[in-house]
Amino acid sequence: MSSGEKKHDFHLVDPSPWPIFTSFASLVLAFGAVYYFHTKTLWLLLIGTALLIYGSFMWFRDVIDEAEKQGHHTLVVQIGHRYGMTLFIASEVMFFVAWFWAYFDVSLFPNDFVGNVWPPKDIVTFDPWDIPLINTLVLLLSGTTVTWSHHSLLEGDRKGFIQGLVLTVILGAFFTALQAYEYHHATFAFSDHIYGSVFYMATGFHGFHVIVGTIFLAVCLWRGKLGHFTKDHHFGFEAAAWYWHFVDVVWLFLFAAIYIWGS
Repeated sequence: MSSGEKKHDFHLVDPSPWPIFTSFASLVLAFGAVYYFHTKTLWLLLIGTALLIYGSFMWFRDVIDEAEKQGHHTLVVQIGHRYGMTLFIASEVMFFVAWFWAYFDVSLFPNDFVGNVWPPKDIVTFDPWDIPLINTLVLLLSGTTVTWSHHSLLEGDRKGFIQGLVLTVILGAFFTALQAYEYHHATFAFSDHIYGSVFYMATGFHGFHVIVGTIFLAVCLWRGKLGHFTKDHHFGFEAAAWYWHFVDVVWLFLFAAIYIWGS
């Protein structure tokens, strides 16, 4: 074995400009958001968004090459990826715990500020058995289709793998469209009342996660059509499926707590 030959299963990544580039893009995006809030001017926000999308695309392109072409994602490396994704989802759980905490703090102990009743008297809440129920069924069905896709991949059924992913992406986009329709017909705004604040923060951030998850799965669909992923080497798709199931579970809690109990 030569002195320059690798003697371990770990992946020591090559120097890359994309982490610092993406950090800079995130900073520009943050400044752009603050600038927009104060001036209603979009140009800096759009520049930050474009830079972040470009940096993320290039960074993940390199990661995909490391997995598919260079063979760096060994079993040991994949174990590290699983630990990382598990910790990421755990941090996301705590993120949503904060919004549920805020909601239950004001709903379980309503004070004079909210009229000592929850929901406040001047708030017309959504009927939980209308669009919210449809969205619940859509997400539950999407959880089924992504599981079908995963099991098809494990069984070597590429057609079922692709079909399940296509349906999941369509259902994710349909959920987002229904959520936008619901927001458009809401009788209260974000700034109208504390009810609007906690409602839009909780459901809005969940909606953002649905959009991210849909993009995540759409990328997996594109990669699947390129021939990526095998039954023994597909953690990129598996991570997307984990994330999607997490989004499903969060929605069930939102539906039960905010739409049903809070109505």
